[in-house]
Order: sequence, then C-alpha cells, then structure tokens
Amino acid sequence: MKRKYNYFLLWLLHFFAFSVWGQEVSLYQQFNGRYDFTFIGNTLNTEENRGFLSPCIINTSATATLAMQPDDAIEKVFLYWAGSGPGDFEVQFNGISITPDRTFNLIQSTSGLIFFSAFKDVTEQVLSTGNGDYTLSELDLTELIPDYCPNATNFAGWAMIIVYKNDSLPLNQLNVYDGLDYVSFGNNNLTFVLDNLNVIDDIGAKIGFIAWEGDSNLAFEETLQINGTILSNPPLNPEDNAFNGTNSITGSSALFNMDLDIYDIQNNIQPGDQSAEIALTSGQDFVMINAVVTKLNSQVPDATIVIDNVYLSCNSNEVTVDYTVYNLNATNPLPANTPIAVYVNGVVIASAATMNVIAIDGSESNSITLLLPEGTTNPFELVFAVDDIGNGTGIVIEISDDNNTATQEVTLLVSPIIPPLAALQVCNEGFSQGTFDLNPVLNELMGTAMIEVTAHETMEEAESGNNAIISTGNYQTLTPRTIYMRIENEPCPSIAPLTLTVENCPPTVYNFISANEDGSNDFFFVDGLRDIFLNFEIKIFNRWGYLIWRGNQNTADWRGEVTEEIKWNGNIAPDGTYFYVLHLNDPNYNKPYQGFLYITR
Repeated sequence: MKRKYNYFLLWLLHFFAFSVWGQEVSLYQQFNGRYDFTFIGNTLNTEENRGFLSPCIINTSATATLAMQPDDAIEKVFLYWAGSGPGDFEVQFNGISITPDRTFNLIQSTSGLIFFSAFKDVTEQVLSTGNGDYTLSELDLTELIPDYCPNATNFAGWAMIIVYKNDSLPLNQLNVYDGLDYVSFGNNNLTFVLDNLNVIDDIGAKIGFIAWEGDSNLAFEETLQINGTILSNPPLNPEDNAFNGTNSITGSSALFNMDLDIYDIQNNIQPGDQSAEIALTSGQDFVMINAVVTKLNSQVPDATIVIDNVYLSCNSNEVTVDYTVYNLNATNPLPANTPIAVYVNGVVIASAATMNVIAIDGSESNSITLLLPEGTTNPFELVFAVDDIGNGTGIVIEISDDNNTATQEVTLLVSPIIPPLAALQVCNEGFSQGTFDLNPVLNELMGTAMIEVTAHETMEEAESGNNAIISTGNYQTLTPRTIYMRIENEPCPSIAPLTLTVENCPPTVYNFISANEDGSNDFFFVDGLRDIFLNFEIKIFNRWGYLIWRGNQNTADWRGEVTEEIKWNGNIAPDGTYFYVLHLNDPNYNKPYQGFLYITR
C-alpha cells in the first residue's frame, strides 16, 4: 500500500529547507531539425477551486488521450505532474510505478504555502504504448487539500510535452524550458528570458506554456507578454485572462486550475533574435509557470569537435591527433573551410580547417601533427576549437557557440632518467682493442625487477631495439667507443651510454730463450708489449756491457743475433747471460724495465 505522509510535517521541513521562492525557468533541452510539439494532460480537480464556494475534494487520477498522426515520429516525451503541498513523488503512469527524474518546489510569499512539480522522461513508455489513453494515478493529495481550500489554491494535475519529427515540417529549432515560478497578489510581476534562440525566419513561430493554478473567474490585471507585446488567443485566452484553465489543443475550457496553451508569435519575434523576454502580471490570480516550449524556424549549422586519438612517440615533442568535426542537432550544412584552432595550455600553436561541406548529422575526420613549443609542461592541456580563427572568434553563425571545443589532458611519453654509467676499462690488447664483459652492467641495470636490458653499438639501434650485442660476456672492440644500453622501462625505454676504454697494462717479460728454432721460446718475448706500447725500445747488452742488439715496434723479436758494431767473434750471441733494458716511452711508465735474460741453444 502507498505510504501516507504527515503533510504538515513535510510542509514545515520544506519551508525551512527551501530558502528561495521557486526555481527560475531555464533551458532544459534543445532540438534542431524538422520538429514540432504538442501537449496532452488533465486536471485532478473536479471543478475550479473557489475557496469556500466549492467542494474541498480532489481526484487521485486523471486520463488524457494521445492521438499522433501516422507520419509523426515521437522524439521525446516529458511528463510533469504538480499540485499543492511538498509533493507526492510515488505515482503510477498507465499502471507503472514511476519516480521523478527532477523535482521543483515553490513557496507562495503571501501565504507561506508550498507547491510542487515533478518531471519524468517517459519517452520509452510512450513509444512502447503509442496512441491511446494515458492515466496518471496514485497522485494522492487528499489529506493535504483541506489546508489549501480556504485560499483556493487546492489543485493537482499532469501534462506531457510531446516532441515529434515529421519530414514535411520545415527546419526548426525547438527549445524546452522548465522550472517553477509564479505571479500572484503581492508578487504580481514575473519576468524571465528565454535564451539560446536562433531565429532565422519568424514564419510559423509559436510558444507553449504548461501553467498551474490559473482561474477563469480571476481576470484582474492578468497578462502574458513576449518582448513587450501581450499575447492572446480569443475567445479561449483573452488578453486579460491568459491563464484560465484552458487547453489550446483540444479547445477545452474545463481544464480546471491548469493551462496547456499555445500561442502564435510570428509577429512578436524577429529574425536574428537570440532571446525573448517573457513577462507575466497578475493583480489577483496565483499562476505558476512550470514549462515553456518555443518552436522557431532556424536553418543554421552547429559545429562540434571531438578529439578521437592522440598519438605520442617516446621522448618526442611531436604529437599527432585524429579529430572529427560534427554537424549534429543542426538545421543547415556546415560550410567548408570552417576554421579550427589548436591550443596548448591556452596558447594557439596550430590551425586547420574543414575540407568539405558537412551535411546535417554528418561529420568529417582528419589528422594533424603538432610540434609542441619548447618548455611545454608535462602533462599539458590540449584544446581543439572549431569555428575559431585563433582568438575565440568564429566566422559561422551557429545554433550554439558553447559547444565548439574539445579538451584533453595529454601526458607525454618520457623515458625515466638513468644515472650516468661508469666507463668500463680493460687492458689494451693491441692497437687500442679490448675485450669487455658487459654482463655486470646489464645485471645492475636489470635490477630486482628483472627489466629487459640489451646492449647496442649505435644509438639508432638502441632506439629501435634492433641488432643487440650477443656476446656480452666477451665483447671485443676498438676503443675508445661508446655503446648504448636499452632499458625497457615504462612508459618508454631508457637509453644509457656506456664508454669503453683500454689502458696499457704493465708488460710481462719472459727472460729465457732457447734459440734452437723448435717452436718454443725461440725469441725474447715480452707479453703485452707489441702493438700496445707503440714507441717502445729494447736494448740487449752482453755481460761486459756492450750493446749487441736494439729493437722496437718495427723490428723483429730478438733471436740471439748480434746487430751492433762491436768486437765479437761472429754474429750469433753464444749461450749465456745477457742484460736487457726496455724503454716503454709511455707517460704512465717513467722508469725502464731492466733485468737479465738467458739464452741457450
């Protein structure tokens, strides 16, 4: 069973919770295309409220009939229900329980009484049901109504705005505005502006109102004006009694305490207008405006833009962006060469334009590569603005200029910084060649996270990840040189240079010669000398101190021959002990190597 409310307690709660008298009427939704609208609805009052002169009773349900034409395609259906009190928000619509998407409340300043309205999008239900009877039920204000009868403000009712499309209609702009505001004795002027209009032609222009609590017998200083002109639709809606319980669609004057009125405003609005002022006056009647609908001929595009994809390269200030320009919810094609401005952190860095005419509901996709300015922050704000020449100014008249930008925060792909690697140095193996074990460096960079690390001979190969060095434990190369370590970090791999150098390590002298040409110890051998200390000089002396042989990088190793001019019996040094002096002629080795060597045959 539906829960009963302590309405007096609810009234108190709402009275203190709401510090405003109502909600200003403002744009809720806009439709652009071959659209029109109509109303249906009904009152729950059994007769017009007249205080003590009428019975203080009210129904809990009411029915109205929807009869759309075969070519009318329903686009949206908005249901409003309203009444006295803080609100009944648990109702049924054709037997289906519904709760509102939005609610409105209003406090009448002179009486302190509260009134409500509720909104529900019932498009799917109406599309499923189609033409026929619609009943709002379980709107139960029975317990509350007696509190409102003394000042004749007891009422309840419901209404639907039906927005439909028909290919035979001209291209129109249809705006639905809603809120809950009022006029009455003590608050006898209400003015609000209907904005977001775009009037191209006033032919067929009309405006509709959903209003509550109007009385047919109260016609004192009651007017409805648009742009300073009083609207009327006699005999149903005279100039001095616009809100009088009538339905312009059915012609009924028995829609007690609610109005569904539509007026022709062809002569009250001008091409080029972007807003219209609505003014209500009432010297006595209490009238609440809940919804306003305008239909205006409008043939203009509506450009919007979307950033589809942003393509980034590691450690690059070039950004490629895919974007799409749309002309949705429009009533005219978008012309070619509509400008597009690209902003980075609020500064224009590039421009583009549409290539072709974009049809109604059409789109055009394109791509642009941007070069970010030096010093661009990371991340940065990327904005694409269509119909913008680079300073926020457009060149195309549109339905709305408030939907022309697309914004995205972009984070550049930057490699984590790797601290400088200490150079590797090994002994010179000759002509500055060395053999390096790269594995300790690879393992250190790999760390406990076991990130993949590879070594490459060029920066290009490291950046591409190609041609990794295979023999990392026994890598031979000429020096000095730099190789490159690729660390597979996120979001981008890091490249760390590694310098490889050699040093001239101390030579090792083997001081025994068996000069018998048996292939073993046949010459005086100094390991780590030739092709390393390129300016070395060796001198061999006999036991008496005479120089018998001199050698360097360009001479053969000493095999016991005598080459110097001394008194000697023959040119072969006999077995015995000799003395050598090795000058390395290297700045790191200032003292010569010297010692004895032995020769036997």
